[in-house]
Amino acid sequence: MPAQVQSSVHVDNPYLGVTGYVNPEWRALAAGEPGGDRVAATPTAVWLDSVGSIGGTDGGMGLRAHLDEALAQRAGYIQFVLNNLPGRGCDKLIAEGDFGPAEVARYRGEFIDPIAEILADPSYAALRIITIVEVRALPNLVYNTTPRPTATPACDMMRANGGYVAGIRHALNRLHTMPNVYTYLDVANHAWTGRDDVLGPVAQLLADTVRGTTMGPARLDGFITNTADYAPVTEPFLTFDGVEHSEWSDGNRFNAELPFAQALRARLIALGFSPRIGMLIDTSRNGWGGPDRPTAPSTDPDLDVRVDESRVDRRAHKGNWCNQVGAGLGERPRAVPARGVDAFVWANPPGESDGSASPAPIRGFNRMCDPTYGGGVANSFNPTGAMPGSPDIDEWFPAHFRALLANAHPPLPQLEPARAGASS
Repeated sequence: MPAQVQSSVHVDNPYLGVTGYVNPEWRALAAGEPGGDRVAATPTAVWLDSVGSIGGTDGGMGLRAHLDEALAQRAGYIQFVLNNLPGRGCDKLIAEGDFGPAEVARYRGEFIDPIAEILADPSYAALRIITIVEVRALPNLVYNTTPRPTATPACDMMRANGGYVAGIRHALNRLHTMPNVYTYLDVANHAWTGRDDVLGPVAQLLADTVRGTTMGPARLDGFITNTADYAPVTEPFLTFDGVEHSEWSDGNRFNAELPFAQALRARLIALGFSPRIGMLIDTSRNGWGGPDRPTAPSTDPDLDVRVDESRVDRRAHKGNWCNQVGAGLGERPRAVPARGVDAFVWANPPGESDGSASPAPIRGFNRMCDPTYGGGVANSFNPTGAMPGSPDIDEWFPAHFRALLANAHPPLPQLEPARAGASS
């Protein structure tokens, strides 16, 4: 069969008018849980977060296998999260990536270049390949560096040595050469980047980083918020005056992802990005449905009580991020759900653990995954809200997946009585 000629067409919104790739490995895990078949056919992103993941780890599918399966499914788009910068996760207790803080050359040669070579195979030219580039990396260089109270020595180091910026520029330079590849830079979430003292510096850092690529800002497709996080799309009942002065908001004018994403997009366009850029919002675990979801704004005279009784985000603090109790599946993936938003996506496959609740598997342990931990500066010394019994990072966590199903918002279709009886 002759090789396909790579298309020169690069559409404005890669999610529009086509179906997404369903990862068969995740689909099997989801369908194996009671009621999971209701969402098992949902497109989710594939995470490339180690050199080993390119070829496939522990007998699992690698990059080329997923691309081949996407062709077999006749999918229109496939999504990958590229997340393996040198010194990755500088805000975390334990370093997560393959490369040390100064190993930018290894990141280029061992991670980005092999990925780019596979994506450039003409066999995949008809696929819209969507890449989500380096989760929370650039916001880390502002939110978690001196003089902010959340600063860490590792993030200060990565800001000083320029490794994150250099690595991301190389990734964009390689990905930009392929017209069927789409790039979305991660901008963390409203709780980090939405703060008045952070929003401007992060937007400027994003602009400076992309201006330093060979293509400049003209070819960047957009940005993604809330990757692997739990912040809701909207807070429908936090509409009264003074919310930003509450303990929950802590001076942040944003309390949800959609208004934050739209405001950040406007600021980035003002800094020179194309008006055609679009935002993505990860809605995989931000539904917050179930019996604890408020149904109306509180009328309590105390502002903090009124906010706490009105907010749909039930975390003890916006800094809590690991296997959250009470979280639910959010909006299902769809294109153009709101002005300036290319799509709601499930960038994080629901049911995969954020990290281990126990220090035994060192790779995935973080105190924020320990339900007994009393918290630290990053979450203002609140309980973590993490579910007990979580396995190592990226491993399947059945209890959390079942809770996400139960707390989904919008709610999932009810199981048929026969099916419900069979799965109980």
